[in-house]
Amino acid sequence: MKLLLAVDKTRQFYISQFADALRKKGVTCKIIDDLDIYGNSKLNRRYFRWISKPQKLENTINEFKPDVVFTERVSHFSSQVLKYKIPLIIFLRGDYWNEVKWGKETLDKSVTKEFEIFTKQKIAEKCFKESALILPICEFLEKIVCKKYPDKDVNVLYQGINNSDWFSQKGLELKHPCVGLLQGAEIWEKAKEMLILPKVIEKMPEVNFYWAGDGQYRDKILPLLEKFDNFHWLGHLKYPDEVRRFFSEIDIYALVSGIDMSPHTLLEASLMKKPILATNVGGISESCENGETCFLIKKNDSDDWINKISTLLNNKAKMKEMGEKGYSYVKENFSWDKIADDFINILESNSNITSDERN
Repeated sequence: MKLLLAVDKTRQFYISQFADALRKKGVTCKIIDDLDIYGNSKLNRRYFRWISKPQKLENTINEFKPDVVFTERVSHFSSQVLKYKIPLIIFLRGDYWNEVKWGKETLDKSVTKEFEIFTKQKIAEKCFKESALILPICEFLEKIVCKKYPDKDVNVLYQGINNSDWFSQKGLELKHPCVGLLQGAEIWEKAKEMLILPKVIEKMPEVNFYWAGDGQYRDKILPLLEKFDNFHWLGHLKYPDEVRRFFSEIDIYALVSGIDMSPHTLLEASLMKKPILATNVGGISESCENGETCFLIKKNDSDDWINKISTLLNNKAKMKEMGEKGYSYVKENFSWDKIADDFINILESNSNITSDERN
C-alpha cells in the first residue's frame, strides 16, 4: 500500500514517527505539507486556492500514485484529493464543529472573515461526507462524529509517542516546589479554565506555578496571574528540547483545560515520569488512569486543585509511584508501533479502503 500523509508542517515531527512505524510494517509512505501545493503568488494562496487546481498536488499524485491519502484537516487540499477518487482518511484531532462555533463567537466578525469561515465550512462538510473514513483521536470525539454522521465509517485512532524521545535533560532552573503547565491559549473554550488559577495560586504562596505557552487569548489570562510572585510565565518553548528541560525540572504537571481530546502533553509528562493533574473533560480520561497515573479534577473546582497539589507535594512516594505507573501505561498503550498496528487493522477491515486500492 502507498500512503500519502498530508499535514501541517508543525505536525511533521509526530507524523514522521507514525510513518516510520508504518514503513516497518510494509506500508510505503510519503509526507507532504498540505499547504505547500499552491503557486507562489499571495493572491493564489489566499483566494484562488479555493477554486484553482494546484499543480504541485497534481504532480505529487501522478508521481507517487497513492492508494490512500491521510490528512488531519478538512481543507481545500482534502477536497482536491476527492476529485482524484482516492480514498481520503481524516484523522480528526479536535471537535471541529464546536471550534468553528467558538471561533465565530470570539474572533473578528468582519465580512471578509465571515465569508472565509463560510467557505471553509462548505469545504469541510464536503470532505466529511465524501471521505472514506474518519478517525477521531479519542472515544469522546468518536461519539460526536457518529452523531453528526451516523452512516459514516468511524474508528478511534489514538495519537502515538516514542518513549525514546523523552529523557531527562538539564538546563532549566525553577523554584521548588513547583507545578508546571504546558498548554496553549489559541482556543478560548480550552484556555478559559485557567481563570480558576488565581484562586489556587493565591492560596498556595509556597508553591511556584510555571506556565509555558502562548496564544491569541494570552492577554485575557496572563494579567490575572502575573499579580502573584509565585507565578512565572515562560512563553513558548521550542519543541522538543526546551519542553524536555521543562518536564525534567517540574515536580507536578498540570493541564488546566476547559476541553481537550487526547493531549500529547499528557503522554509526554507520563514518559517523563511526572505525576499528572488534569481537568476531567473531553477525552483526557482516556490518556491516563484516575488515581493511578493521574488525578482528574472537575471543571471550575479550585479547591480540589489545591487539595490534589497538596496531597502530592506532601507525599513524595505517591508522586514517584504515579510517575512510574504513568510511564508504563503510556509505553504500553500509546507507542507508535501499537498505533501503526491499530491503523493497519482499521484499514484491512474497511471496505471503502481495501476495495479501492490501486496496487
